[in-house]
Amino acid sequence: MPSPPPTIRPTDLVVPDAGGLFVPAADLWIDPRRPVPRALVTHGHADHARSGSEHYLAAASGAEILRLRLGREISLQTLEFGEVLQVGDARISLHPAGHVLGSAQVRIEVGGDVTVVTGDYKRQPDPSAEPFELVPCRTLVSECTFGLPVYRWPDPSGVMEEVLRWWEENREAGRTSILCGYAFGKAQRLLASLTPLLGDDPPAPILVHGAVERLLPPYRQAGIHFPPTDKAGVEEARAHKGRALVIAPPSAAGTPWTRKFGPVSVGFASGWMRVRGMRRRRAGDRGFVLSDHVDWDGLMDTVEETGAERVLLTHGAATAAVRFLREERGLAAVELPREDR
Repeated sequence: MPSPPPTIRPTDLVVPDAGGLFVPAADLWIDPRRPVPRALVTHGHADHARSGSEHYLAAASGAEILRLRLGREISLQTLEFGEVLQVGDARISLHPAGHVLGSAQVRIEVGGDVTVVTGDYKRQPDPSAEPFELVPCRTLVSECTFGLPVYRWPDPSGVMEEVLRWWEENREAGRTSILCGYAFGKAQRLLASLTPLLGDDPPAPILVHGAVERLLPPYRQAGIHFPPTDKAGVEEARAHKGRALVIAPPSAAGTPWTRKFGPVSVGFASGWMRVRGMRRRRAGDRGFVLSDHVDWDGLMDTVEETGAERVLLTHGAATAAVRFLREERGLAAVELPREDR
């Protein structure tokens, strides 16, 4: 008779509850979904960094982003990557996740037992984020946004060359190129990845949506270099329509905001572009496969290379990945309950 599948245990260093992922030994929550007394925030995306908590703990390089998003008045303590903080009975340290600037994995050690919570992460090179660091552990809590074998990412340098060819084709046809990516993280990755290809002299102006422009200063303060950009205002749009590359959030696509650019071609940069139907649903002309999340191979490599004996998966296709890890890898894999997703 097969043994029952593993479950969340009361003795785990991280357990899901109504607030999110709770660390009993430190009496804090990681990326809580509701206000809590002490919140450890892995990065500044809105589904991880929520307002209302009494005290926040985060990586030092992500502090300015958090203040921009949550308010300058928040009570915020920061840690350098690798710095150890004793909180209650737990030793806590933060390690680069490679997702966006300042994104962190959380290492929790209690009595020699180690759990790592990855937050969102990726293992591909990204000039706008600190490189992912592999952190050995007994228990790994990993995101699983793209946890299916169909999601395997191409070389990002080749993707950026595709972007440049698309932009050139559009200029020749008199179309403005609107490239959509999340305002925090993806937009900056696109700009930083264009830098070695364009330098400081792009063939036409690069304009950025206001939501993107607002988040560029923390990156520049961190020493990340971008090509020259201007805000995509009315005057700039009129002056450079048919030539410019415009970096904008996905929410801007198909809105009246785009009309000021004249004829446009809209591209989306996302891991979801691996599935052609997603591009059609988003009404884009081009899809570029570029994700700030780990792909299937990266997820499986991380599980193996951390040496984890137990794996807790959350988000995305967790059910399928858990089954694979149990049946093909023989690991004690668990899907986190839906209330923590």
